[in-house]
Amino acid sequence: MIPVCRLEDLPMGESVRVETTPPVAVFHTDDGELHAIDDTCTHQDASLSEGWLEGCLVECPLHAAAFDLRTGVPTCLPARRAVRTHRVTVDDGVIHVHLAAEEGTAA
Repeated sequence: MIPVCRLEDLPMGESVRVETTPPVAVFHTDDGELHAIDDTCTHQDASLSEGWLEGCLVECPLHAAAFDLRTGVPTCLPARRAVRTHRVTVDDGVIHVHLAAEEGTAA
């Protein structure tokens, strides 16, 4: 379990990059949901935390591939492979990420 930040410090519609190996992006959607995925686009080396968030989708800032934050599955080309998803919890107002055990599996 990795502490990320206080919930109040991650406004809805924003994201934060967590410097793990590999890096993880945590998103706070406009609906108030929290999601975490591997931060690197599977098409090319770009940070998804720097992408555009719309609903439960994040669009890669480099080539506009989009990923579903709930499943990690790309919803359009050029990405073809999913990113790994991670479970997120909030404990005493602090967001925590629970890293998935292996590549391609959801936590």
